[in-house]
Amino acid sequence: MSARTKARLRALDILFEADQRGLNAEALLDERLPDPDSRAGNNPYTAQVVRGVVARWQDINAALTDYSQGWTLDRMPAVDRAILRIGAWEVLFNDEIPDAVAISEAVALATELSTDESPSFVNGLLARLSEVKATIV
Repeated sequence: MSARTKARLRALDILFEADQRGLNAEALLDERLPDPDSRAGNNPYTAQVVRGVVARWQDINAALTDYSQGWTLDRMPAVDRAILRIGAWEVLFNDEIPDAVAISEAVALATELSTDESPSFVNGLLARLSEVKATIV
């Protein structure tokens, strides 16, 4: 598993936990970073992802809502929401990661951690965001 893949997984853990506990993900990240037992501080990309998602929270949620075709964010499994937020941030707002890589990584996370239907849903939604990126950003 690559370092960035591990960083995405750690960012997913933080975003998922924050969502479930009703906390701000960036505040949770800041709480975890100084903890020597936390895996969050092992890779700077984890913090970059969490901070990037939180900074563009409204834009990401709006894009996911607009293009999810009949699925509200609240209706999606919580792990899918977190995966999609990471993927959407990478596709829409992180020029360092090629869209195909961001989508592939998100699909891999959904395959490993979510329902049987989630990988195709994540793939389709993020691919659509990639197609319409110019109209969103």
